[in-house]
Amino acid sequence: METAHYPLHGVRILDMATVFAGPFSATLCGDLGAEVVKLELPGGGDSLRTLAPVHDGIPLFWKTANRGKKGISLDVRKPEGRALFLRLIRDFDVLVENFRTGTMDKWGLDLATLHEHNPRLIVLRITGFGQTGPYARRPGFARIFESMSGFANLTGEPDGPPQHMNYPLGDAVAGLFGAFAISAALAERNALPAAQQKGVEIDLSATEAMLRLLDPLAAEHRYTGEARTRTGSRATYTAPSNVYKTADGHWVTLVGTGDAIFARVCRAMDQPELTQDPRFLTNTNRVANLVELDRYVETWFRSLPYPEIAKRLEECEVPFSKIYTIADVEADPHFQARGVLVELQDPELGTVPAPAPVPRYVGRTPAAMTTGPQTGQHNREIYARLGMDEAQLEAFRAAGII
Repeated sequence: METAHYPLHGVRILDMATVFAGPFSATLCGDLGAEVVKLELPGGGDSLRTLAPVHDGIPLFWKTANRGKKGISLDVRKPEGRALFLRLIRDFDVLVENFRTGTMDKWGLDLATLHEHNPRLIVLRITGFGQTGPYARRPGFARIFESMSGFANLTGEPDGPPQHMNYPLGDAVAGLFGAFAISAALAERNALPAAQQKGVEIDLSATEAMLRLLDPLAAEHRYTGEARTRTGSRATYTAPSNVYKTADGHWVTLVGTGDAIFARVCRAMDQPELTQDPRFLTNTNRVANLVELDRYVETWFRSLPYPEIAKRLEECEVPFSKIYTIADVEADPHFQARGVLVELQDPELGTVPAPAPVPRYVGRTPAAMTTGPQTGQHNREIYARLGMDEAQLEAFRAAGII
């Protein structure tokens, strides 16, 4: 009989990371059923609480990025806070942190100490450049990761500057790798008999995570001498593949990868003879002549309004899409039928829309989620598990420890 739980049910994660990459790793695990406890300094201060969008002083990014978590406050830099942390960590499977390399050691929370108190603990460390190397202690943000990996050099018009998208993609990608790494480490650890289960340290460089996406670029550089650069929205590895503007001003992306799909594109354009043009016989030919090929496609797009373009492409089974805004996502009937947006329960706003958990486990329904917690919101619940009563909590609050 299939369980109603998601796969990481029963896993406990302590998330003491800040901003986005590390917390996103923990959030993704929470989407898959893990219990995630968010640890902040007593006064808060995570800069994600101030990043846009902020609505009437309410941090929307914080609420969605830390959804489903329980919030506690603790200053591990103080001796009493460090001691409490080491009691707390005994009951967790995973610790997520993203401080500069060596910071945890400076606080007396080095790996040996953590494993002394919890030998099974998996520690995910997300930094800009990893725990070793000349740049290990450099600060890093998403745009730095995107730049140094070479990713930003691929984005923009050929005669313009490199560009970043209006979203911290480098953080999100690192978060994905972090959640994958946590899941892999749990699978490895939990496959062993209990007496043999030991924790592991995961060294995740966000810059290396971005670089990992760019699979063939190093090989391309070695064997062709080319360092791939930006070409606008036009792909240089397959053709036609670009963004085109319709007669009524809509932007549409079209992908004509492969000879069969290219033939369908030509049929949609009422120009089947292009499949016999020596310049366009194979993908290699089409890439070599992609500027000339694009002229045919661009001219056709400019000649018709979007509804007619869409009708013809759909009839010919050509992969395409109008470039969506989030408003288009919300209105799309397929996305509505799939329920790709869920409503997070929130004490201030009632509900907050956010992307549904990915992937889906057939036959199971993910648990309803709340938005990111307030600083220390669940102190009483979590610290009660350690046997702390209200008098002890109040004393720690007064001392600025929690």
